[in-house]
Amino acid sequence: MFEPTFESLRTYKCPDWFRDVKFGIWSHWGPQSVPMCGDWYARNMYIQGTDQYEYHLRTYGHPSKFGYKDICALWKAENFDPDALMEKYYKAGARYFVAQASHHDHFFNFKSKYNRFNSLEVGPHKDICGMWKAAAKKYNMPFGMTEHIGASFSWWRSNKGCDTYGPYAGVPYDGNDPLYRDFYHDNYEHVTKPGEDDSKCLWLTKNEKFHEYWLNVMKEIIDNYQPDLLYSDSWLPFEEENNLEDKNDNLYRYGLEAVSYLYNMSEKLHGENTAVYTQKHRDERIYKVGVLDMERSQLPDISPVPWQSETCIGGWFYDKKAHYKKPRHIIDILIDSIAKNGTLLLNILQRPDGTIDEQAEWILDELAAWFKINSEAVYETRPFRVSGEGHSHVIIEGFREDQVDWQDDDFRFVQKDGTVYAFIMKGDHSKTAVIKSFKPEEEVMSIEYLGIGPVEYVQHSGVLIVDLPDRTETSMPGVLKIKLG
Repeated sequence: MFEPTFESLRTYKCPDWFRDVKFGIWSHWGPQSVPMCGDWYARNMYIQGTDQYEYHLRTYGHPSKFGYKDICALWKAENFDPDALMEKYYKAGARYFVAQASHHDHFFNFKSKYNRFNSLEVGPHKDICGMWKAAAKKYNMPFGMTEHIGASFSWWRSNKGCDTYGPYAGVPYDGNDPLYRDFYHDNYEHVTKPGEDDSKCLWLTKNEKFHEYWLNVMKEIIDNYQPDLLYSDSWLPFEEENNLEDKNDNLYRYGLEAVSYLYNMSEKLHGENTAVYTQKHRDERIYKVGVLDMERSQLPDISPVPWQSETCIGGWFYDKKAHYKKPRHIIDILIDSIAKNGTLLLNILQRPDGTIDEQAEWILDELAAWFKINSEAVYETRPFRVSGEGHSHVIIEGFREDQVDWQDDDFRFVQKDGTVYAFIMKGDHSKTAVIKSFKPEEEVMSIEYLGIGPVEYVQHSGVLIVDLPDRTETSMPGVLKIKLG
């Protein structure tokens, strides 16, 4: 059993299932999808001058009259078919599934005794998370839930404001209505005065009452849904000052208690802990209580412990104006991540009715076609001695996700059962691959190009020269299956 301390939780070992699955799909979905106007709508609709404020004003009316609570009532999820979606996701290569429990908007996609604004009592009148879990179970896919509630209390300070100009200048937004204070938060300590720098507000509040509320909700999620994975969209709650000495366990006591509660529930259910907790603090003294999550970013090289890369085909909530990643870009991120001991969690956007659009369908079909040929080079693999070779690398800078301009000398490696899989990162590759990462004593016994068959090769003092087949019909990365003696 785990104690709610760093000393105890740093003994955590990531379960094999998480290391084996490699690719998961995420439903980052809720009432903020209703306007189909992008991420952070619940916050920005209360900030005069933003695009989402202007959209809300002209579509629904002023936020003093038609607020976010009214948006929630419009969310019906009337065409939500989790079984059909899960079938598509499984065919597209996903081997674990994650559902959003609640975003910063404080709307719960699950039944709750703590928050009346949940998907069974408002909007869809469906247990969204429960439906997702049941669908995932049919494919034996581990099921995770993401909580963004920890940052909600300070994030949603905008609903306490008012316009500073125009016909509604000085009229309070509906977040000031005492009848809805439980939903909009009693968070006036985070509301900035005119002229103050709003950007300096803490992501994680120091409000002790809210800390206790958060912990109660985390225990409710764990008790009722027993998730295999729990994700926090923050550092380990609730400390932001980088106070990391063991004597300061008290500063993180709510987060530590939630994590230990998750692990002990898993141990009770399975006889051992098989649960995963992810958060975003990049100091190993924090993330070693679970698994490090990297939002729209990656690590520079192989991590000694498993980690998770997360991204989206577009923005985080459905947006009619959004540009989507091409399937090739998604596969590139997956390959670079697993070569460095990571996994990839990909958000597939849903419209408010629960369906996905044609472009998302096409992306899933392209992923399915690639996985059908190359899945053995993904699942249950582990990093090779080196993650790869070549001159091209992903850019690690904030949330940048530039498509890498791969060259003929760029390869990424994983291994499994005496076999090394070399991903040819430049899909429209040349006729020859020259791989320099093998040692002279690592004798190559055979090479197969997945989906095509055996290929000719020569090896000189470790340098491997491989004749490549013509693949002009696709630009997706190909894979060499290299058996070592």
